[in-house]
Amino acid sequence: MSTEHNAPLTQPTFSKVSSLKPMSTGHNLILKVVSTKVVIEKNKDKKEIISEAVVGDETGTIILTVKNEQNDVVQPGNTIILRNGIIKVFNGFMRLYVNIWGNIKLSPTPADFVVNTSNDLSAVEYELKRT
Repeated sequence: MSTEHNAPLTQPTFSKVSSLKPMSTGHNLILKVVSTKVVIEKNKDKKEIISEAVVGDETGTIILTVKNEQNDVVQPGNTIILRNGIIKVFNGFMRLYVNIWGNIKLSPTPADFVVNTSNDLSAVEYELKRT
């Protein structure tokens, strides 16, 4: 016996980079890719490429860590739609990630904003408070 739920789908709510906080989850963002840099490239049994991309919107920038096939979409100049992103603190600095529950897609239309590179959220150092 299966039960069908016909709840209407809701439209995603998109956030701005400036509203991102450490250790938060569930972020939907429309971002422009400013630059990318490969940080790890392994080619043993299975090829693995990990890159860091500077991405942002009109409110600021943050470093996005991407893996493998995500590198195809996250290229300088592209506008991307990121869904269910998570913020982690790596070596004291915020990073944006997408795990298996999120995704990154190329936007069908380019964004009409200029990226605010003067507000770099990944440049702010955070200290872990011990409780």
